[in-house]
Amino acid sequence: MKEIEKNLNGAGLRIGIVQSRFNEVVCEGLLAACRAQLAQQGVSDADVTLATVPGALEIPLVLQQMAQSKKFDALIALGAVIRGDTYHFEVVSNESARGVSEVQLHCGVPIANAILTTDTDEQAEARMSVKGEEAALVAIEMVHLLKELA
Repeated sequence: MKEIEKNLNGAGLRIGIVQSRFNEVVCEGLLAACRAQLAQQGVSDADVTLATVPGALEIPLVLQQMAQSKKFDALIALGAVIRGDTYHFEVVSNESARGVSEVQLHCGVPIANAILTTDTDEQAEARMSVKGEEAALVAIEMVHLLKELA
């Protein structure tokens, strides 16, 4: 049996990040953790492009534009949807996740989805560092996995 080994070497990879500005403290925390992990894995800051958008629902459109540009090896979605008193939470959570998956499948560019969906600000703040780091690792790993399978 041939097993494809996990590869987390980010050297030379071009990464696009789309970050929501809504729930700014959490999103900035996600970004800081993500950027630190990318650097730790060898991704040059010069090879990272950041685009910010108003909220989570706008993330998929910018991801699509970036994916179609063919300028990026992988993309990362960063955002935070925190439950409020209305049904809007479910709409934003579900539609942003669907949109991210749809772009990934249609464009063939791996996307690490780190759009947090939590009940409280405290839950989001507790998860932002880990999720930001994980997104960086997922993006790098998926680039290499897809190359091995090609």
